[in-house]
Amino acid sequence: MRHSKLIPEVNAGSMADIAFLLLIFFLVTATIPKDQGINRMLSKECPPGIDCKVDIHERNILRIVINNNDDIMLENELIELSDLKEITKSFLDNNGDKSCNYCNGSKSENASDNPKKAVVSLQTGKQTSYKQFIEVQDELTKAYYELRQTYSQNVLKKAIDDLSKTDLKKVKEAYPFILSEAITK
Repeated sequence: MRHSKLIPEVNAGSMADIAFLLLIFFLVTATIPKDQGINRMLSKECPPGIDCKVDIHERNILRIVINNNDDIMLENELIELSDLKEITKSFLDNNGDKSCNYCNGSKSENASDNPKKAVVSLQTGKQTSYKQFIEVQDELTKAYYELRQTYSQNVLKKAIDDLSKTDLKKVKEAYPFILSEAITK
């Protein structure tokens, strides 16, 4: 009798089923990150029959334009992105409003009447890059955050991370983020 050297075979018929089940398992258990985007509250629609137009004094508008070449312009003058935060803070924090009990200093020529009346107008060109738009938004957000942080420390005598919901509301009322966005032609 002769022994043959046979190689045992593995039944691979169910391998496709196992691979499919593993794929479904990993798809179900994997976390998919969600992009948060820019956290902005849209204004409410004006009720019918009510005039919701608000006259804003020119002094209270900070006009920022990002042109099609991604240049940042403030009142028709080119500025650097790195300067935008400080310019915005100076505009918002006028240090001269008599009703402002936390301000110290004199009113600036380039400042708004009051942080509650200040509007940042951001206009972009149709060819403005998304990256530049987000970087400008980040600088504006940093300016508001730093002003709110200073208010929290000087007026409420608390770190901004330790604020209650009521305190946070006071801080946001002192420096409301009023942003107008538009696309230029």
